[in-house]
Amino acid sequence: MPSSSSLTSTGIPGLDDILGGGLPAQHLYLVEGTPGTGKTTLALQFLQAGRAAGERGLYVTLSETSEELTQVAASHGWSLEGIEVYDLVSDEGLSEEAEQTVLHPSEFELGETTRDVMRLVNEQKPQRVVFDSLSEMRLLAQSALRYRRQILALKRFFAQRGCTVLMLDDRSGGDGDQHLHSIAHGVLHLEQNTNDYGADKRRLRVVKLRGVKFRSGEHDFNLDRGGLQVFPRLVASEHEQKIDERLVSTGTAALDALLGGGLTPGSSLLLAGPAGVGKTTTAISCAVAAARRGSKVAYYLFDEGLGTLRQRSRALGLDVEPYMSSGHISIRTLDPAEVSPGQFAHSVRMAVEQDGVQMVVIDSLNAYLHAMPGGKYLILQMHELLAYLNLRGLTTLLILSLHGTVGEVRADVDLSYLSDAMLNFRYFEARGNLLKAISVIKSRTNAHEQSIREFRLGPHGVEVGKALSDFQGVLSGAARYTGTQPLLGDSDIATPTP
Repeated sequence: MPSSSSLTSTGIPGLDDILGGGLPAQHLYLVEGTPGTGKTTLALQFLQAGRAAGERGLYVTLSETSEELTQVAASHGWSLEGIEVYDLVSDEGLSEEAEQTVLHPSEFELGETTRDVMRLVNEQKPQRVVFDSLSEMRLLAQSALRYRRQILALKRFFAQRGCTVLMLDDRSGGDGDQHLHSIAHGVLHLEQNTNDYGADKRRLRVVKLRGVKFRSGEHDFNLDRGGLQVFPRLVASEHEQKIDERLVSTGTAALDALLGGGLTPGSSLLLAGPAGVGKTTTAISCAVAAARRGSKVAYYLFDEGLGTLRQRSRALGLDVEPYMSSGHISIRTLDPAEVSPGQFAHSVRMAVEQDGVQMVVIDSLNAYLHAMPGGKYLILQMHELLAYLNLRGLTTLLILSLHGTVGEVRADVDLSYLSDAMLNFRYFEARGNLLKAISVIKSRTNAHEQSIREFRLGPHGVEVGKALSDFQGVLSGAARYTGTQPLLGDSDIATPTP
């Protein structure tokens, strides 16, 4: 295992984390990906990081001009000052006298290219080198054997000069071209997924890295102004810590009783029910109660606008504005078409580890699943995120909207196994009114009530009534009244004067 002093930072914190601290110095690495995946930007960040560390950098280009590279750097707010950029294909190389060599690559031309690279390194004595790109070298070689020999010669030369080298490849040789995989000390693979709608999603994978225990698998990343932002794949088991398991209140005593005493830190609660039944308001009520205790809450809003949520909360006596101003509640609206699963998980992790958040609300799981159709294994990624939050001792509220209003209701996919407890909301009809019921379907942590209680949203927020003992068929939506039990709305009916 290399020491931290022998590791070379890529200039991308998320990528360094995946690599276990950076790239082992004085080796050759392959960065491969189709055009547009971000190879050039990654290479420029690598050289920028070297310049900041006092190391000389050299960018050897066969595919882009120095002017184009300067424009790329400027688009990210960077300067190439202090970084040597050398065009191997100059105006002379494209002149009429050189036309024969350009159109018909030969062993002589390949040797000249290799010697030019070696001469540059001997002159500049750089610690970091970028070679862009191997597709031109492959065309010059004509045969796989000659191509492999030239790359091996360059590898030995760079190793003798103590250079850390990135070689960029646009995979024009096809998926079967694996010559460099065996030669390179490490291989980074970048890919771009084009969706039918929304922004393209990009992923990165470390194919191999000799002598280093790196984080395997796919990692989402963004390519925007300022360069690549890589989101390491979340591994929940790396974040276990001792937690306080004392129950906390939802802010409604009757709801606490229904749940067996309240919410359990280090667990997740799924709020499932049809549209408009009160799931979001219940989650807001829990968030406000947490803020009153001095805890911080991160509320991730996929479905509705922030203005609508604020207005509705104020009308129900659950004004979130004071707590947002104090920083105890952070409501973060997410654009479904723009965010990737890795970016979302990274945002939650930063809220926990940097902001000290103790409760997370995801509203809703339906939007999470529908918003990222290009993502792979979304349910497994959500499972890993919930496991992480549980190990960190957070209380997590998940909102799931079910199809239907009364009678049979269903979800797009069964997500009940993701949660430690499940709160079920239902509509039912009684006395000519559309009423609501609430019950706890399961709880892995508490001995919860088995009763079905009446539920409504009143002027003071969430109200939970007594068990609906005089009703039958509440969960089916076709309730039958069999007694004289008063309902929550009865107290609102004024007694007529004689």
